[in-house]
Amino acid sequence: MPTIRIKGHDINYQPVSDSSHRRATQFTNKIIEALGKIGIGVDDVEIEDEPSPMRKAVATVRWFNNGTHCLYTYSRAHKYVDNLQIALKVIETETQNVLKGIKSIEQFIEDFREDDDVVEKRKAAREALGFEHDHHDLNSINVAFKKKSRELHPDMPGGDTEKFKQLNEAHKTLKRELE
Repeated sequence: MPTIRIKGHDINYQPVSDSSHRRATQFTNKIIEALGKIGIGVDDVEIEDEPSPMRKAVATVRWFNNGTHCLYTYSRAHKYVDNLQIALKVIETETQNVLKGIKSIEQFIEDFREDDDVVEKRKAAREALGFEHDHHDLNSINVAFKKKSRELHPDMPGGDTEKFKQLNEAHKTLKRELE
């Protein structure tokens, strides 16, 4: 069973090899159930459906709490159904931390809070660092950031304060997504 580290948690998952539609539906229902345990209503949860769960696609879960837009996406697995399973495991782990008193509901919301246009910001951030929209390797993103920041740093010849700030914001956006 593969283990991956996400948001400070070791997440175990079993890649889905059969009944992908049924499994995707089960994962969706379990995400709604986990969020419901901390008071987020079913009408406040949106999970983007993928007609072909065995295809490579991002799993996107949005929820709203007291006017705050929250988002969790995962896209590093090879299939949508596996991405959805991993999203479920992360959300279950985080909601359990709230229920156990390890984390407050306010901290939970803050950890997942995103601007409405975060998907577009992530695409723009990848472009600013010279990557395709589906690039998810944080190490190579960090290397590209360091190289470009040396070029754009205001203390360097030809440096540009505004472009340097934009580069920092792009890096921060991707780190928040990928750590």
